[in-house]
Amino acid sequence: MSKLPRVSGRGLVAVAAAVAATAGLVGQSAGAPAAVQQVQATGLQQQLDTLLADSRFQGSQVGLLVRDATTGETLYDRNSATRLLPASNTKLFSSTAAMHTLGTGFRFHTDVLATAPVKSGKLRGDLYLKGFGDPTALESDYVALAKQIAGAGIKRIDGNLIADDTYFDHVRLGDSWAWDDEPFYYSAEISALTLAPNTDYDSGTAIVESLPGATVGAPVKLKAVPANGVLKLVNTATTGAAGSANTLNIERDHGTNVVRITGSVPAGATVGTEWITVWEPALYAADVFRRALTAEGVRVDGNIRAAATPAAARQLARDESMTVGELMTPFLKLSNNMHAETLVKAMGAVTKANGSWPTGLGVVTAYAKSVGVDTATIRLSDGSGLSRKVNVTAKSVTDILLAAQKEPWFKQWYDALPIAGNADRFVGGTLRTRMANTPAANNLHGKTGSLTGVTALSGYVSTKDGRKLVFSMISNNYLTSPRSVEDAVGVTLASWTDQAPVAAVKPDTSRRAQQAADDCDGNDWIKAC
Repeated sequence: MSKLPRVSGRGLVAVAAAVAATAGLVGQSAGAPAAVQQVQATGLQQQLDTLLADSRFQGSQVGLLVRDATTGETLYDRNSATRLLPASNTKLFSSTAAMHTLGTGFRFHTDVLATAPVKSGKLRGDLYLKGFGDPTALESDYVALAKQIAGAGIKRIDGNLIADDTYFDHVRLGDSWAWDDEPFYYSAEISALTLAPNTDYDSGTAIVESLPGATVGAPVKLKAVPANGVLKLVNTATTGAAGSANTLNIERDHGTNVVRITGSVPAGATVGTEWITVWEPALYAADVFRRALTAEGVRVDGNIRAAATPAAARQLARDESMTVGELMTPFLKLSNNMHAETLVKAMGAVTKANGSWPTGLGVVTAYAKSVGVDTATIRLSDGSGLSRKVNVTAKSVTDILLAAQKEPWFKQWYDALPIAGNADRFVGGTLRTRMANTPAANNLHGKTGSLTGVTALSGYVSTKDGRKLVFSMISNNYLTSPRSVEDAVGVTLASWTDQAPVAAVKPDTSRRAQQAADDCDGNDWIKAC
């Protein structure tokens, strides 16, 4: 067992304030314990205090708590009881609650139903497409449903195709989500019937692919993935000269599915991809499903409209998602906001028959309280951390991290956390470019978090002696990103040994590192971050 001393209060300041006042600054005090003097001189606490003295924290707030992962013993504490905005560290609360409440084997599903009879290959009424929250539904899943319908001998629907997303409520965007984030894939609408365009499972979005035209001045070529009749691409973008700047901008108008493409793409450029959110994802999913039906030889005479499925409807086809345990990998590795919010609403729907944020967040809070979090001192306003009303403490985060270790699903969840310095996107996740080639690489499992003026990193790391630690660091209201300090904290913890003095780890202050941090600051979900 490590000999690191228990620390409370404010790191080194808490254990050595009196010593610093009478000995460390103005001479040795006869009554000061030698062990405390050693901690002050060379200990882990001093190294962490030095890192948190970085000028980027002047006028801002930072909380850092380090605890023994086995005993819960506090090894370092700076403002651990202070409420701070955690950004995507909020997902530590929603993901653990989902694993506990829904279970690792839970699957979402999407059903096709009808009340009318089928005669001579014709369904004499409406066809219902009902979603139960699957955030991983792809175009291929809707094709599979269409094949089931065709396989049942149905060739024609003489009614409408009804999109039913009533399993969740109709509040599409989270509490205090910013209006200017709305077109971007990390802020998609939450619907019980939805569609993802790719295997990142960015539900509620489509991809717009772009290529330069054949000649300079020609319109840029565009393609929606998947093909659909919901998004209306209004293209004024043109082809620029080879080597010119790429100024392409793709943005959806608020309250509509009109997507405006402006700017210029240089001749010779490769395919560009841009994710764009969809207004009312249920209608988007139904449109893709209708196209799949047509491709399978099933004709729909009527229109697509939104309504609830009658209780007496019979199931004609079903598609199921991966398990919740499996979902943790794309969810946590890529910090997928839509997965977090879908899980929150699903917890409300499954446990309380109410697929809403307030009900689901009540379930999340109840789980946190049940494992020892003082929920009276925190506020959860969404499941992803996109909301700026979320307030948690470093103490509450480490309480969740400690409690998760005792759960039967811990290993699957732990493996789903991003892993520092591992370049594989579905292993390293949002930490794949951070702390590479250091003792933290392939050691530290953690959850990142980022909004403008917010960065956070919390998780697990083993010291050089093999002692496993949990830690949570949350920084708020800075002007220049201190993300390199987070990395230095992670490397310091991974490098620590009680067997010999350890050289201090310094933040990477190079222009390249700071530019990378600033580029990602305010958006933990940028694909390149």
